Amino acid sequence: MEQTSGSDTPRRYGTLTRLVRDTLREGILAGNPAPGQKLPSEAQLIDKFHVSRTVIREALSALREEGLVEPRRGAGVFVLDPAAADGPALRGIDPKRISSVVEGLELRTAIEVEAAYLAAARCSPLQEEAIIRSHHEVGACIRDGRSTVEADLAFHLAIAEASNNRRFVEILSLLGHEMIPRAALEGKEAATPTAYLERLYEEHRLIVNAISSRDQIAAREAMRAHLAGSQQRYRAYLANL
Repeated sequence: MEQTSGSDTPRRYGTLTRLVRDTLREGILAGNPAPGQKLPSEAQLIDKFHVSRTVIREALSALREEGLVEPRRGAGVFVLDPAAADGPALRGIDPKRISSVVEGLELRTAIEVEAAYLAAARCSPLQEEAIIRSHHEVGACIRDGRSTVEADLAFHLAIAEASNNRRFVEILSLLGHEMIPRAALEGKEAATPTAYLERLYEEHRLIVNAISSRDQIAAREAMRAHLAGSQQRYRAYLANL
């Protein structure tokens, strides 16, 4: 990583604070450090990221607001349980009722269309990488015949993260697996048809391309088309069970 100047000026695709925050968050969500363990000291983080003390403190402050870390006077900054930070999931989406699923998808549309628009404008290289990686994982799941639910969820959360509006992330996290309505049906009534998943993957690709191209309008419309298509596909999916 490049040595920064004393002013820590923003980089083209995101500030140094976001880069540090995202790197630390990714480690925490992966269990490194685990809940209850202490983060490296400020001095160690400054040496690791080659940034100023101000950048480190701002990144830690953002993680504290997300409920992922807790500073303890005289002891350091400790990792909290990410699952506890998520809060209770929103309930009431019935995956077997079209009306209920449509309500959930309409809620997602209100959030995710704007999240995609902002992600195209604000995402850092690290966040863009997370979007692309989760997109590739969806494709790998389709090829291997594995459930795509977790990868699909990760894809949409990665875009919300890249919007750099943590409220979007909070709401989608509250929805949890209920934001992917087929999650309740996979492995019970039937496997998701391959054609359904391949179309989903292609729609994801258009969203990724728009965000990577920093085309805000195209990102917004690609996400809108994807969620509208999800409504149509889910109706046909339920009809064929």
